[in-house]
Amino acid sequence: MNVFMREMKANRKALIIWSIGVFLMVASSMVKYAGLQASGQSINDLLVSMPQSLKAIMGMGTFDLSTANGYYGVLFIYLAMLATIHATMLGATIISKEERDKTSEFLFLKPISRSKIITAKLLAAFVNVVIINLVMLVSSILMVQKYNHGEAFIGEITRLMLGMFILQLIFLLIGTALAAISKHPKTAPSHATGILLFTFILSMAIDMNSRIENLKYLTPFKYFDAKNVNSSVGFEPVFVILSASLIVVLLSTTYVFYRKRDLNV
Repeated sequence: MNVFMREMKANRKALIIWSIGVFLMVASSMVKYAGLQASGQSINDLLVSMPQSLKAIMGMGTFDLSTANGYYGVLFIYLAMLATIHATMLGATIISKEERDKTSEFLFLKPISRSKIITAKLLAAFVNVVIINLVMLVSSILMVQKYNHGEAFIGEITRLMLGMFILQLIFLLIGTALAAISKHPKTAPSHATGILLFTFILSMAIDMNSRIENLKYLTPFKYFDAKNVNSSVGFEPVFVILSASLIVVLLSTTYVFYRKRDLNV
């Protein structure tokens, strides 16, 4: 069995569970939106008296929560968090699990170079990320359409999913780079998750305090902010370039350190 198929099979169960979780999160959130609409209360009126800090924590920003599109914009930050957690853990474990499970010797006795091994692993991880993103895209379109009242929304959701996909790649490669660099790869998942949580909290802090807005370059969660992506701002070139640079650097780091790293067999 080649390395790619081995990794796809190893991650099959987790992929199914994550896909179901993504669908349920989208579906339950939009059902909640329908319940709020049916109550006859104006969600926007309820937000007027809400503290700015609380609105920032909940990701409400400037969205019109009386529409399905606006409500989905708030939901997006939580979907992005879910998708990046999956990508981060996948990236870290797809490399570190060989030493964790004591299968390094079996893998590296095969007549295949380390470069080909890491390429196959990264390709398998990439396919998993694509599948999660597509599940989220299809689920979002179906559920928003169910509660939408004639507003155009497919283009907006597609742009958000494209931004999320780039986020997934960044955090996937943060995980692989840390696992490749670390002398104790089994700690890579926790370190990668720590970076994810720090950048997520930083993005919320920036929303709460405009004086630290310049720190937005340090958190990928601000690169594709839903309220900017689906407005006249769109995809900001500086963040697209920064994302591409991060992906190249992290990918190169993964290859360089994985080829040099001593493996515990």
